[in-house]
Amino acid sequence: MKKIYIVLSQSYSILAKTIKLFTKDKPIIFNYHGYPTLIHELTYERENKNISVHGYIEEGTITTAFDMRVKNEIDRYHIVIDIINHLDIAKTREGKKIIKLMEEKLKYHESYIREYGIDMEEVRLFKWE
Repeated sequence: MKKIYIVLSQSYSILAKTIKLFTKDKPIIFNYHGYPTLIHELTYERENKNISVHGYIEEGTITTAFDMRVKNEIDRYHIVIDIINHLDIAKTREGKKIIKLMEEKLKYHESYIREYGIDMEEVRLFKWE
């Protein structure tokens, strides 16, 4: 199974230091709460170009915090899709099934938030356990 690095960060200085730690041959997924171009600039001269960056893309309006994450593709569903696409299982039946499930969740979210103006229960009632 492939290894994959996932980075969640809001700090430029932490990112700059972290980027130096990555291997040259493993996929890297950034979920950055800023502009993705910053990550691309920091990684421009790296040998490993297998980098996927999620970040603020100036989409959205006044809505819920989760809906803004969806619009900027930094929500849990988009990240799962990106992870699967970077693993060996992406083209398998199981990988396709997971991606389809995540896409269905995104469609349901879209229709739910438009109809009710709040996040779906799965998001609103979520608790870490």
